[in-house]
This record gives sequence, C-alpha cells and structure tokens, in this order.
Amino acid sequence: MDSTEDIRVGQVVKSRAGRDKGNIFLVLSIVDHNYVLIVDGDLRKLDKPKKKKVKHLTVYNTVLPELKQKLDNNIKINNAYIRQLLEPFNKNL
Repeated sequence: MDSTEDIRVGQVVKSRAGRDKGNIFLVLSIVDHNYVLIVDGDLRKLDKPKKKKVKHLTVYNTVLPELKQKLDNNIKINNAYIRQLLEPFNKNL
C-alpha cells in the first residue's frame, strides 16, 4: 500500500521504517496522497505529530471511530487519551 486511499483517521498503524520502527500509532490526519500524521501520546504527542509516508507503515484493519468523532466535533483530547486507546495494542507486542 503506497497511498492513503484505504487509510482512515483513527486507524491503528505500525511503523516499518525509521527510528520509530516497530511502534504502534494512531492516524491523526491525512496530509496528502502519500503522507499521514501519526501520534502515540508518548514520543509523538498531539502538539507535534509525525509526518510519515504511508509506504513506511503497516496498516491494521482496526479503526477507532471515537477518535474521529471527537476530532470532528472539536472535543478536546489529550495525550493520555491517545495512550489509553493504544494500550491494548501495545500489550500484544
């Protein structure tokens, strides 16, 4: 997968390349056809998301719709909330 066609906001992804290789993230927004912004609430916080190429990500089928709903409704979210959403996925590593 080299494009953002199948990626949604709130989708769980895993980094395949770079110094963050092997880490689990959530897609915060889609920048363009090749890039997304990802956060994990720990190393990559909401105020400084990572711009990452889609080809460097493993995309999981899991989409967390509650994150997209909160972003669409301008409900304040924090890094602790992101870490809480990702906790079940990090336990499986």
